[in-house]
Amino acid sequence: MANTSLSIILVILFWGLALATRTKLPSRRSRTAINALSPTVTDGICSSMVKIQGYTCEEHLVTTQDGYVLNMPRILSRGLQGNKPPVLLQHGLFMDGITWLLLPPSQSLAYLLADNGFDVWLANTRGTKYSRQHSWLPINSSAYWNWSWDELVAYDLPATFQYVHDQTGQKLHYVGHSQGTLIALAAFSKDQLLDLLRSAALLSPIAYVGQMTSPLAKNAAENFIAESVYKLGIFEFNIRGGSVVKFLKDMCNNTAIDCTNLLTSFTGPNCCLSPSIINIFLDHEPQSTATKNMIHLSQMIRQGTVAMFDYENIEENTRHYGQPTPPVYDMTRLPNDLPLFVSYGGADALSDVKDVQLLLESLKDHDGDKLVVQYRNDYAHADYVMGENAKRDIYEPLISFFRLQ
Repeated sequence: MANTSLSIILVILFWGLALATRTKLPSRRSRTAINALSPTVTDGICSSMVKIQGYTCEEHLVTTQDGYVLNMPRILSRGLQGNKPPVLLQHGLFMDGITWLLLPPSQSLAYLLADNGFDVWLANTRGTKYSRQHSWLPINSSAYWNWSWDELVAYDLPATFQYVHDQTGQKLHYVGHSQGTLIALAAFSKDQLLDLLRSAALLSPIAYVGQMTSPLAKNAAENFIAESVYKLGIFEFNIRGGSVVKFLKDMCNNTAIDCTNLLTSFTGPNCCLSPSIINIFLDHEPQSTATKNMIHLSQMIRQGTVAMFDYENIEENTRHYGQPTPPVYDMTRLPNDLPLFVSYGGADALSDVKDVQLLLESLKDHDGDKLVVQYRNDYAHADYVMGENAKRDIYEPLISFFRLQ
């Protein structure tokens, strides 16, 4: 009964908060100061999360071709002198680079990679807390939020890949979780970034999502929630608010509700979250995304395809794509010799087993010695980044895979 009540609360909060946080566009005079409200490199992830754990960390800023300024912390290797292969960690939807630091240092993937001699870079997608600057657009403008994950494929990912490559002089390993896998698969399917890539690990892979079982995500897509929010003039899809986070923390601390089930309505029943991880999660997440991005993901759920954003207007699609329908990202076009580590869970309601099987079917001709597929029957979506067993179950095999490439 408690789980049901919590699910109802989350549904109300998740979709109601976007309406509650609606903000008016600032005046012309005030817009020039908006970028200054974004966190600076002096109060970033390095100082707040990494250095206090005894690791050497640098804050880097990367500007995309379309003007978004992305924060990229770099955690320097603790390994021996010599070759230190770079690894880029890309978070998923509603998350940021802190995704990889939520667990204790002895269990977090970012720290484990640094301890094992890797040069670790944390991506922060546009619109998240540490990547809310732009070269010319005000953050509160509709233009700033006029993007979906197509733009992450076209701009964010190339900018971060190129920057890491230029800084290190090496091809890089890539780890994506959730939406972080989607944008990588889309880019690789278009023969992009492959000359900068050594190998890729895809955790809770998202490509096809037509069979997802997440009641929260599925109902939102079927009821066109994101489209309704967009029509109200709300272009930043922000599900975080101080009062809401405080409410959830108080509820978890002062009631009999097991808050390890906090994410279940969205992610599926996670097997391996410790009770304390939820408060840590709420200290930093969830993050904003563009409402247009939510519309794009909803289209994928309804249509079961991996395609570019559908303007649902022949003239608009033709203007953007030169054809009446959005181009498809063809998963069968991934190079067969690209080293891939794919790990998915049987309890994952977002990266559903049936959808992952469609992706794996697209990879049926992949070179056998270049593809490692791991299935964890008990894992759901959040276990891959917050599970207390993830070090043993996922991260150690992943690091071994990287060492072989």
